[in-house]
Order: sequence, then structure tokens, then C-alpha cells
Amino acid sequence: MSKQREILSIAKEVIHSKGYQATSISDILSAANIGKGQFYHYFSSKYDLGLTVVEDFVQDWDQKLILDILKADEHPVSKLNKMLDWAVSYHSEMDSKTGCPFGNLAIEMSEHDEHFRLKIQHFFERWIDGTQNVLDEMVEKNLFTDTIDTEKHAQTIIAMLEGGILLMKSQQDMKWFLNVVDVIRLQYNLS
Repeated sequence: MSKQREILSIAKEVIHSKGYQATSISDILSAANIGKGQFYHYFSSKYDLGLTVVEDFVQDWDQKLILDILKADEHPVSKLNKMLDWAVSYHSEMDSKTGCPFGNLAIEMSEHDEHFRLKIQHFFERWIDGTQNVLDEMVEKNLFTDTIDTEKHAQTIIAMLEGGILLMKSQQDMKWFLNVVDVIRLQYNLS
């Protein structure tokens, strides 16, 4: 792993756990065990690093969630179940329930910085579109009536997941998120 990649990886962890605004360059320097010169060799500012962190999360989640799961050549029920399983696995593996990196940054930065907001909005739009396409496939397979508004339902599924993650983070208890996932599976006949 290159030094730039190592700094970025560490910055992602720190910003995910502390938030962008609460994270200082000193926090990154300390966690990465580097000096200011090395930091500024790769990033022009904390802001530059912050946007790069968001872009890296987008690339990572886009591959793992959108391309590998929602756009896979599989049965739509399997795709929605895999999306939910992936989300549960992602949050279960964290010792501290720090929440969704996109949800956290959306809450923290959307009203303060348009560049952050647009990058986060773009990812959520891709996630909703991917979910809507899977719901459209379910309609084509007669698993739902063709009167279902798949766009609204996709938005609702993502909103339910993000809300469950927020409650999980607030309560530091995975059960809040697992309850939401169970309700989604039940509502969309995914069991």
C-alpha cells in the first residue's frame, strides 16, 4: 500500500468515528504516524483530504454494494437480501457503532458545504436507483403488482436503513438496525 493510500485509509477511519469537523490534521498525523510535510505532500488541506475520503467511500461502496450486489446477474430477491446482509455485516464488524459514513457526513456537512453535499447526494441517488431497478425486476417477475411506485419504495428502503443505522449509533445497540432489516425483509417478502 502506498503512503498516500495508507494516510487516506487512516483518515477514513478517523473521520468516520469522529466526524469531519471534529477531526484535525493533528489527529490524522498522529494516527498515521507522519509529519506535516508528508501530509501536505499528498493533500493540499484538510478539505482536500475530506473530499478525497468521501470519493474513496463512494468508490468502495459503489463497487461492493451497487455493482457487486444490486447490478449482479441474480434473482432480484437474492440481490435485496444480499444488500441487507452486506449492510448488517458492515455494521456488525465495528466494535463501536459509528454509523454509516454517508449518513454521518450528510447530517454533518450537507448544510455547510455544497461539494460534500453533492458527492454524498450522488452516492445516495445511485443506491436508490440500484434498489429501484431491483424492485422493477421484482415487478417484471410478478412478485409485486405493477401499480407499486418502485422509486418511492426504493427511497423508503434506503431511508429505513439509514434511520435504523442512526438509532443503532445513538443507542450503541445493533438490535435497532436488525429490527429495521427484519421489517424490510417481511414487507418485501424476502424471507
